[in-house]
Amino acid sequence: MTKRYLFSTAVGISMVYSLPAIAQDAPPQTTGPNIGLDDIVVTAQKRAENIQDVPIAVSAFSGDAIAQKSIGAIQGLSNLTPNVTLDAGSPFSGSSSVLTAYVRGIGQDDFAFNLDPGVGVYVDGIYLARTVGANTDLLDVERIEVLKGPQGTLFGRNSIGGAISIVTREPGEEFGGKAEITTGRFDRLDIRGTVDLPLIADKLLSTLTFSSTKRDGYVKRIPFPGTYVTDPLTSVPRSGTQTSDTEGGESQWTVRGKLLWKVSDSVKLTLSGDYQKGDQPGMASTLIKVLSNNGAPTFPGELFGSVYNLCINVPNALLPSAIGGNIQAMCGVRGTSGTSIGNANVDADPSNNRLTWNHQFITGDIDKSYATGPSFSRLQNWGLSGVLDADLTDNMSVKSITAYRKLNWAAGMDADGSPITIIEPGFTMHQQQFSEELQFSGKAFDNRLDYVFGFYYFRETGNLHDYVPFGQGLLQVDGFNTFKTRALAAFTHLNYRFSDQFSITLGGRYTDERKQFEGFQRDPNGFLYKLVLGKQLNEITEADRIALGFPDPTDPLRFYPTGLNKKKFTDFSPRVGLEFKPSDDVMLYASFSRGYKTGGWTTRLSNPETVAPDFDEETAKSWEGGIKSELFDRRVRLNVAGFYTEYNGIQLTQTNGISPTTKNAGNAEIYGAEAEFQAVLTDAVLLTGSLGYVHDRYVEKLPGTTAGDRLPKTPRWKVNISPKYTLDLEAKGQVIAMVDYTYTSSLFNNTENTVELKRKPVNMVNASLIYEEPGKSWSITIGGTNLANERYITTGQFQPGGGLIYGTYSRPREWYAKLGVSF
Repeated sequence: MTKRYLFSTAVGISMVYSLPAIAQDAPPQTTGPNIGLDDIVVTAQKRAENIQDVPIAVSAFSGDAIAQKSIGAIQGLSNLTPNVTLDAGSPFSGSSSVLTAYVRGIGQDDFAFNLDPGVGVYVDGIYLARTVGANTDLLDVERIEVLKGPQGTLFGRNSIGGAISIVTREPGEEFGGKAEITTGRFDRLDIRGTVDLPLIADKLLSTLTFSSTKRDGYVKRIPFPGTYVTDPLTSVPRSGTQTSDTEGGESQWTVRGKLLWKVSDSVKLTLSGDYQKGDQPGMASTLIKVLSNNGAPTFPGELFGSVYNLCINVPNALLPSAIGGNIQAMCGVRGTSGTSIGNANVDADPSNNRLTWNHQFITGDIDKSYATGPSFSRLQNWGLSGVLDADLTDNMSVKSITAYRKLNWAAGMDADGSPITIIEPGFTMHQQQFSEELQFSGKAFDNRLDYVFGFYYFRETGNLHDYVPFGQGLLQVDGFNTFKTRALAAFTHLNYRFSDQFSITLGGRYTDERKQFEGFQRDPNGFLYKLVLGKQLNEITEADRIALGFPDPTDPLRFYPTGLNKKKFTDFSPRVGLEFKPSDDVMLYASFSRGYKTGGWTTRLSNPETVAPDFDEETAKSWEGGIKSELFDRRVRLNVAGFYTEYNGIQLTQTNGISPTTKNAGNAEIYGAEAEFQAVLTDAVLLTGSLGYVHDRYVEKLPGTTAGDRLPKTPRWKVNISPKYTLDLEAKGQVIAMVDYTYTSSLFNNTENTVELKRKPVNMVNASLIYEEPGKSWSITIGGTNLANERYITTGQFQPGGGLIYGTYSRPREWYAKLGVSF
């Protein structure tokens, strides 16, 4: 199917569909009260406008709707948004604070510093550069806008798939506030509160908001039976040694403050600050399959699980030399632990026997694990910002957004689900960013032209340290990496109305970006020297280093090439669109847009390299056609869009041997459609729903890729139906009943399309019942999530080098009860 056919079909369907609406220029006769839908105001085009006038596919959620559905983090919007997948956590990150976001098949499923998001997340116009911490607490939110398709013109680099814009509430002009407390399954206890504090009436306003969330994990760690020897957690380099009795729990708090100064009728200044601190168990992990055996490695690329078994179960002196180098050296004293595992189970001394790595660690219960390794996620994330809004003339205004953010993060997980250290990844990240955006907007030519133009500066520095021990410390990945990015951009967005019916949109953004990176990844155990040369650490010579290709004369254990790596990227991302309004309630549009995401370097090495392996930028060209309409005296709102995308140079993380590496996997075409509707059926019943369809396929795979046939995190179908019933009890208050049902077809969680990690089709049901007293000064909510108890894999890794497949299952059925008060 060609893009021309698909695009014209989408527009054609929209025009046929619009005929009934065109015939309704005269309002229909009604006998009841006006119970039409309220306007939804968004800033998707950097100016406030009705969502029905925005020629972009946008899903918008008000703060009240988010609160009623008890959605606490961005991930919770996934079921309500067509062609969007939002997951808490990513493979081997060990932290639910990491956001994996995909829109229309485009996103990013890795948290590494060398990779940029494919879907940009913005809070009050400020870009969150890292996926770590992006699954942010939805605290005192006014609305959230999910923009689909490349948003490079107005939102910039790394919004190639789309953008998520979170807008927080401005301080109120009168004293007042809200507070709520929630309890639920797994000893849940959430506390939220916000208060408006006017300091000078109509002049200086402030608001302070606080949130605390806490609940136990849903995967329980249980002891593995028997007597055996294990190494202390301190025997290998780690990001931390904190453990937990459960996995998948939450414990964090957030505070945000805003100060609004109305300098004059035409100038206002908003100062904001937020601080988040989390110290909670690591992300839940379940061992799904073991690939290792007691003999030589047989699975392609599989190594450390089987080598560990060889070391402990076979007399080392009997092992053939064909296995490599000197097996006794491999199984002997390990670099940082100072102990040997060789002959552990065959030396006639049962007191030092070790467990064999095999399927015995699969518990048969996805909510139980034999893990004993680290389980923690510690996050400290804060920021300051200043937003200056000023009217320069009656037809022109300027906005300055200045922001600084800093993030400190550490996480550790036991991926193998056993008392053995087969693979237990851990990480630390320190990041800071500064940004300045200057926007000029206004009207010209007798208000026929709406324009926005501006400039953007961004600077980011930081480091990421990988700690990943394999095979009880046979390999100890110890990778410190430093990063620096500087980006400059200029942009414009114009909408010119030729008449009340026809208009054109033109936009473009030019970006100049510079990146720097230096990698220091090393192996303190010197596994390759033992494997190939049979040398212990104290026996390594300069000749050995040169023979095996290790690049650093000052550090014979360093894999990564020495020196500072630099890259420069330039890009122009245009947008062109046509809009036609046959009536006040119907708009048809067609558009073309382009987005891009910068390239970088692969940082995770387990073999020495002489040149830093890198990858190029990826690009997306997208054609979209759609219709936005309000029907039946604004009782029904129906928005439909069709799209076709050429997605080139796709950056995908794939496992090569033991190392998750990033490569340009190839090129793909993506096409599909989506529809969203709201219908006021009666004055008591509101029905909301959506339908999404995406078809993706590779048109070319580049050499060396292990990508499967489907793009990750991209279901073919998603259907949502959400009825809401309000029972008016008059002087006794009101009762609100809500149900959210979402069907999502199967998808693959990883690049390789590993069958064991495939997410099955899911039928998700959430429901709640709310009672509000007549003055709405207090309310009680009782609800449940995942009422059908659907258990599916949200993320995971195929790790042949370690000899296993592991993943994270979704949370089980949960209940909650909430008490809210307003004053």
